[in-house]
Amino acid sequence: MASLTIENYVKTIYLIAARQGGRGLAATGAVATALEVSPGTVTGMLKTLAEAGLATYTPYEGANLTPVGQQLALKILRRHRLLELFLVRTLAMPWDEVHEEAEHMEHATSDRLIDRIDAFLGLPAVDPHGDPIPRADGTLTEPGGQPLTGLERGKKFKVVRVVDQDPAFLRYLTECGLDLNVIGELAENRPESGAIIVRVEARSVALGLEAAGKVLVFALD
Repeated sequence: MASLTIENYVKTIYLIAARQGGRGLAATGAVATALEVSPGTVTGMLKTLAEAGLATYTPYEGANLTPVGQQLALKILRRHRLLELFLVRTLAMPWDEVHEEAEHMEHATSDRLIDRIDAFLGLPAVDPHGDPIPRADGTLTEPGGQPLTGLERGKKFKVVRVVDQDPAFLRYLTECGLDLNVIGELAENRPESGAIIVRVEARSVALGLEAAGKVLVFALD
């Protein structure tokens, strides 16, 4: 059984690689930043993961997960994302509070309980932030979507995913009315101004380009 530390490392490496389209190494510095530890600590753990057959490690560069490491990472992500959704749906916790709670719970929850939660929730495809939930067989299907900044003026959209789960950012989106599955319209998109304007439920909200780029949407006809 993998330790809490190993589980955190393989999950972090997986997520860093996923942000790069699944290609390239998870750089040592990026892992250190994500886990808030020193690069030296990361180097030691990456060597441990390599010895355990969970990753391949390239000195001074970073690591890739092996197939075994990827399956472990997906298992942890499955726990985490199902727990987040369970907390939202059953305890009505806001989406900006569930990430930290799930971080603590994911290491102590059995696969049997996770499977029951999955069935109870109706085998959901995504978590409260729109991130895909790995299936019990270890498969994962990306839901798609494009950044809000990629839409043309006047285009209607549906919010399907938020790629930054910082609590303050999620609270900001809630204040803007941009929760998951919300329908809106892009009123103005002028990159030179550094912001876009969206219309949600009869009110207009300005978003900086960086923030808008973290909100993924489906364009509606």
